[in-house]
Amino acid sequence: MDVTTVDGQLRITFDRPESMNAFTPEAAQELASAVEGANVEDHDAVMLTGEGEAFSAGGDIQSMAEREETPREAYDRVHETLGRVVEAMLECRVPIVAKVNGDAVGAGLAITALSDFAYATEDATFSCAFVHVGLIPDTGGSFLLPRLVGLRAAKRLAFTGEFFEAAEAADLGLLNGAVPPEELDERVDDLLATLADRPTETIGLAKQTIHDNLGRQWPDAIDHEIMLQVQAYGTDAHEEGVAAFLDDRDPEFE
Repeated sequence: MDVTTVDGQLRITFDRPESMNAFTPEAAQELASAVEGANVEDHDAVMLTGEGEAFSAGGDIQSMAEREETPREAYDRVHETLGRVVEAMLECRVPIVAKVNGDAVGAGLAITALSDFAYATEDATFSCAFVHVGLIPDTGGSFLLPRLVGLRAAKRLAFTGEFFEAAEAADLGLLNGAVPPEELDERVDDLLATLADRPTETIGLAKQTIHDNLGRQWPDAIDHEIMLQVQAYGTDAHEEGVAAFLDDRDPEFE
């Protein structure tokens, strides 16, 4: 996995093009470690993409065929690899942008769903393909897909494993947009530039609030929202935003 920081962006590239960037347990741990390294002091955004023609083909089938493990060993392995990826991406305070340069299948689709933003080339295809190898959606898929695409659509994707095009992925809410291949870089770069102009600390608090409140009843959710808003009141970003408004100028966030 190639991990670099460029202009305040933590860029993570899945670099196993010979396997369509399929995920081994080692690759999942590398991804989790990279995302865990993102922080609001050094980064405006995390950008995920794939090398070659695919974003990610999901789990590495060859490594699945070679496994010999007990149920407890399987639980520990998944918890420490794909489970760690889910935790890292949902708890990351820095916004995560998926630049889906090609097909996103299985865990590749789930990682697209875990990202805060996702744009794909319009010739990319998607599949919640776990059922084809006798598995259920993982990498957060069972949790996030119903929230993104709705219950009936999530069941259709999970039960059939059918392949669908980027335009439908955008219509379902899995993507922010599907664009011609030659426009993908520009679309993502425009978004990254916008995020760089925003206060990352504030974005992190907003992301935490939204994710924390997914499972709460509304009274607890509103109370939690208020507590984090109080945190936001005390930030330099809030002070600068108010001062810029009163001075009739654009804010200069860190």
